[in-house]
Amino acid sequence: MAFRGRRIVNVLCMILLFAVVLAIVYVARGVLVIFTFSILFAYLIDPLVRFLQRHSFVFRNLRGPHVAAAYLYLLIFIPLVIHLVAPGVLGKTAKFAKQIPSLIAGISSGEIVTQIGGEYGWSEPQQLRLKSLLVQHQANIVGVAGGWERSAFSILASLVVIPILAIFFLSDGAKMVDSLIRMVATKDNLEQLQSLAGDLNSMLHHYIRAKVILAGLSLVFFSLATLLLRFPHFLALGLLAGTLEFIPVAGWMISAVAIITIGAITHAHWIWMAALIGLWRMLMDYWISPRVMGHELEIHPVMAIFAVMVGGAIGGIVGIYLSVPLVAVLRVLWRTYARLRPQATAEASPLKNEKVIRLLQVKVLPQYRDELLQAARENRLPTSAEQGVEAYYQTRRKDDPNALIFFGVFASQAAYDFHVRQEYAKSTLAAFQGKLAEEPVHAELIELD
Repeated sequence: MAFRGRRIVNVLCMILLFAVVLAIVYVARGVLVIFTFSILFAYLIDPLVRFLQRHSFVFRNLRGPHVAAAYLYLLIFIPLVIHLVAPGVLGKTAKFAKQIPSLIAGISSGEIVTQIGGEYGWSEPQQLRLKSLLVQHQANIVGVAGGWERSAFSILASLVVIPILAIFFLSDGAKMVDSLIRMVATKDNLEQLQSLAGDLNSMLHHYIRAKVILAGLSLVFFSLATLLLRFPHFLALGLLAGTLEFIPVAGWMISAVAIITIGAITHAHWIWMAALIGLWRMLMDYWISPRVMGHELEIHPVMAIFAVMVGGAIGGIVGIYLSVPLVAVLRVLWRTYARLRPQATAEASPLKNEKVIRLLQVKVLPQYRDELLQAARENRLPTSAEQGVEAYYQTRRKDDPNALIFFGVFASQAAYDFHVRQEYAKSTLAAFQGKLAEEPVHAELIELD
């Protein structure tokens, strides 16, 4: 009876702990969202930092100086590109920001109707009707403008905080993750947790790569479309659309409104542009984006669409943005759980439990060596964490840096078959395809009697 009561108490404690964690997450959701976007921004900048670090002559083993250099290059490059593709836009933007209060006052009082009506030849009755409508809804206009102002302030503050926090993740992210793992891990599950962290790291890299691909596609489409329809500053408009593609829903809406408005003001073919934008969004949301995300994160396109719809219903724009990577995280966790379960096939096999010893030697093309070494490193931890792997080594010849030798000892044939079925093993093998200088050498070894 006491045992049953103790079990009930343990279950109630677990439920209470889960409820407390959910309450903390809900209360601190704003902070958690900012930190999440800081991590994603760090992954976006990380390729540039690694490029600078790889090609640096000094401080090659230090991340900090190269993070600072990456930020410095971006601070110089971004304004320079904006100035080249849209000269004077920074000054005009600052001037427009100063005029926003007077513009809102003109809209709420109806005075803007007189200015626009006089310019476009509206009749006096038309102006009076529209002015009366704006005056009647003056309180609502002021309230909406105030909400936009507060939201704009919060967004600007986040845009400042997110890159600052990303500096810490870029500089010491790997150390922070390793310290956290060692703090909670035991001797038995340390390698498994390190393998899980490596899988999550690879997944986030693929997610950011997918977002960059989608942004690039939007940049190309809008640049070509605005050029063909004779919009002014077509490169600037394409760059605006590509950049805002990183923001789900609101991003493409803002770029669409801006482009159509510019087309209407400059008497370009804005109606055709609106039709093209509608067609592009249908292709992007229901065909291109699910396939790009699905390919990079190994998620079926239908699952990607479902995740976006559910995320939007639960968390709005933030939910849409984080839904797909969250599904990918759950997929990684499930794969890790499945990998760490006892390998029933190996244990139940009626075959003699003979070891399988394999050696593979490959000679890679020099221009692909760094890329393939990185692919091999990402495969090392999950392979070593398999229960049926007794030893696994990745080496290279001392006299030839392009000759890589992989040596593995598996507890049984079933353990080896389990290894070759894993996705990380398949992806590593695929990474070497077409990048070898000569045919690989395979050898199956046996122990001496």
